[in-house]
Amino acid sequence: MLISEAVAISTRVAPSFIRVGQLELFGRRARKKEHPKAMEELEKIVLHLIDREYGDIIDKKLSTAEKMVLLAREFRSRLTVLVANWIRIGYCQGNFNSDNCAGGGFTLDYGPFGFCDVFNPEYQPWTGGGHHFSFLNQPEAAERNFHMFCTALRPLLMSHQDYLRQLDEIQSGFSQVMKTQMEEMWAAKLGIGTFHATLFSELETLMVQTPVDYTIFFRELSMVPDDISPLKKSFYMDSKCAIASMHQLHETDPEGMDKRWSEWLTKWKSLIGSASTTDANAAPPRSREELSRQMKLVNPKYSLREWFVVPAYQQATAGNYSLVRELQEVMTQPYAEQSKDVEEKYYRLKPSEFFEVGGLSYVSCSS
Repeated sequence: MLISEAVAISTRVAPSFIRVGQLELFGRRARKKEHPKAMEELEKIVLHLIDREYGDIIDKKLSTAEKMVLLAREFRSRLTVLVANWIRIGYCQGNFNSDNCAGGGFTLDYGPFGFCDVFNPEYQPWTGGGHHFSFLNQPEAAERNFHMFCTALRPLLMSHQDYLRQLDEIQSGFSQVMKTQMEEMWAAKLGIGTFHATLFSELETLMVQTPVDYTIFFRELSMVPDDISPLKKSFYMDSKCAIASMHQLHETDPEGMDKRWSEWLTKWKSLIGSASTTDANAAPPRSREELSRQMKLVNPKYSLREWFVVPAYQQATAGNYSLVRELQEVMTQPYAEQSKDVEEKYYRLKPSEFFEVGGLSYVSCSS
């Protein structure tokens, strides 16, 4: 559905605008020997990337081959940390292709991005994004970007087989590094010292079947509740919401679900209340207050949901910027306990009437 709206021109600012897609272009030209200076141009753009984004890490005195290996390793580290933190806060970039992946290990494109309301592993804010750029598929999207990054560097190392082997090892190790980052992130969100695969798998299933608000659930869990009552603040009980967000109806027994949630919470509390079983030097169990404080630093209370933003820009169209300023103030302190008025307004479930509404639940690339 086409809608005419007032628009604005904005300026994006970044340390550099070199993207993996640009390196792909120069790398392809070099591989195909499209012109006499193709290899020289590839080397120049890669060295320019290093100077702009990695100058404080990679010694300029090193050979080009040494620089390439260090670049790949550092980019892998930045990229895996970036994506793990996106998922930690419920963010989906929406279109994380090589053109939207900066060589410095960040993105400067808008996606179109979105923050999860209802938890859905396949959440995708962009109508054209598909599963390959969905919420929990972002690690795979990042790996494809990294693969293209390394492919672009390879022509510069063809005469340096030792360094080429190192590059291949760095590339093949991406999935394990990403897995480690994700497990550390989930462990931090759950307040446990070591990732527990079974605990997380059971939680993911419960969050899909209930379903739950991603941000509110983890923030309520950060309070270290005695029972599941506080967690129910994050439950979308309206079946229409479940259908709209998950595209399927989970016909479950409410009492049976409560029992499963209670069993999961008991298992979780047994893990947070004991020291790590894998680390002999692990610190003793934390107090409930300390655990809650640490979890709140990992699990934000507020996220920039689209249904907060739309009323703000609608008012701004009429010349009223008060809601825009209010949102800016609230969202610059996403982990803080703010006023009661702010909590009532911004710490709540998505209203059922906003599900499946264009511009609120999903956006096109030109929205």
